[in-house]
Amino acid sequence: MSYATAPALQTALYQMLSADAELQALLGGAIYDAIPPATPPATYLLIGAEEAFDASDKTGRGAEHRLRFSVVTNATGFLAAKQVAARLCDLLDGTPPMMARGRVVAIWFDRAEARKLEGDQTRRIDLRFRARVEDDD
Repeated sequence: MSYATAPALQTALYQMLSADAELQALLGGAIYDAIPPATPPATYLLIGAEEAFDASDKTGRGAEHRLRFSVVTNATGFLAAKQVAARLCDLLDGTPPMMARGRVVAIWFDRAEARKLEGDQTRRIDLRFRARVEDDD
């Protein structure tokens, strides 16, 4: 197993998401890997936690990355968050992103949970995906 491709995977995902005009129209560039400081935008996408598991075989090293993305909004209702989540799913279900090291074999949707945070008007959708990555180094 190798976790060495993790930075390349995150960079490739960020670049792919940032380059999509439809997602940019929904988010205005608000894609982060940490909760934004100070006052966050009304709606943003957070590239969050991940777990990685060995997926090596006799042909080489690899890993399965279990990725979490969170759509957070203070908009009334869930529609704005669901539009971002739907576009994220469409993008990750399409052509895998190109990585500087290794390659994405496939990305699969695992599950999502939409909820309103208590005592707050904030809505959050957490989406989980599995990404199979092979290391070419």
